[in-house]
Amino acid sequence: MDPATDYLALSEPSKSSHLWRYTPWRRAHPTGVVSEIPQMETVGITLTSLDGGPSPEGVILEKGVPLEINLPEEDVVAGSFLRAISSESKWTLRVEDGLTCDHPVVVDITTEMPSTAIHLSIDVGNLAELELITRVRGPGEWCGLLRTGVIKEGAVVNDIVIGAMKDGNLLRMDSISVGRDAQLRAGTVSSGSKQTKADLRYLMGEPGGDLRVLGSILAVNEMHIDHHIEIHHEAPQTFSRLSWHSACGGASRTIGTGMLRVSEGSKGADAAQIFHNLLLSRDAEADSIPELEVLENEVVGCGHGTANGPIDEDQLFYLETRGLDPSEARSALIAAFLNSTLAEMGSEELHDWLTKLLTSELNVLEA
Repeated sequence: MDPATDYLALSEPSKSSHLWRYTPWRRAHPTGVVSEIPQMETVGITLTSLDGGPSPEGVILEKGVPLEINLPEEDVVAGSFLRAISSESKWTLRVEDGLTCDHPVVVDITTEMPSTAIHLSIDVGNLAELELITRVRGPGEWCGLLRTGVIKEGAVVNDIVIGAMKDGNLLRMDSISVGRDAQLRAGTVSSGSKQTKADLRYLMGEPGGDLRVLGSILAVNEMHIDHHIEIHHEAPQTFSRLSWHSACGGASRTIGTGMLRVSEGSKGADAAQIFHNLLLSRDAEADSIPELEVLENEVVGCGHGTANGPIDEDQLFYLETRGLDPSEARSALIAAFLNSTLAEMGSEELHDWLTKLLTSELNVLEA
């Protein structure tokens, strides 16, 4: 069956589902009428280098999506829906074997029309080295983003997704496979969308894979930002770390749910996750739910944790004694909190660019 037929044959998921507990499918759906598949407009998409020049030779953006194999198991509702609505907007980013890029590459996805959708497949060749920024922005009211892909043997990739729609809703699903001895840093920077529902899944299916999933989330006003992350260890000697930082102001709400699954036979696996939430107002809310499912006895370690709290008043007082006014001191502490994960997302060039981007959003914070 095609994705549309698959979707229409499904029932609406209940709120007891781990994925849809905090953002029900009816709320994430573009019209709220879950029995329909609305018509979507295509997005604008461009490929450039972060330094302003063209993308390097060997990095190609082309129409169509290849046959997808060895991807993580996905949610059938969101997966079939996103595949159905993006059927006319499929793209593949190909990176040649052994290519090393001097500057980060930027895929800009622009949502000019009210409702848009895109399926972006990422195919990174063996031993390639790349920093990739996927940025979603524009005045659109709703955008569906499906990213699938494979990081092949020995590749080293920093993969950053930025949610920066002005006032719209973003439904995002990532399904990425990490190859043998490949290294992937998967970063999420969210500071713009009114509502985000994201389901991010990674498969460590070959020995030696190294994965770091990082989040720097700034929620303001009445934003609702919900990220669900799953990391599946299905091969020996695999390594993963999930570190997620959210700063919540105004009447915003952030949710971070993490699941680490270590399958039987994944000897020597090393997995851990931590969620930190900074509450900037009495009306802000943050929920974090780390979970572990370990079926292999011979592991290096598996752990999880979460912590919530307000800004440290002693730190605030110290900065004020050093000459900063209360607003400047507050912004400095928020920036430092978010930068702890931002700094791990990539090179100095990429970090400087991300820092400027996120810092520019702090002036709209309503505590």
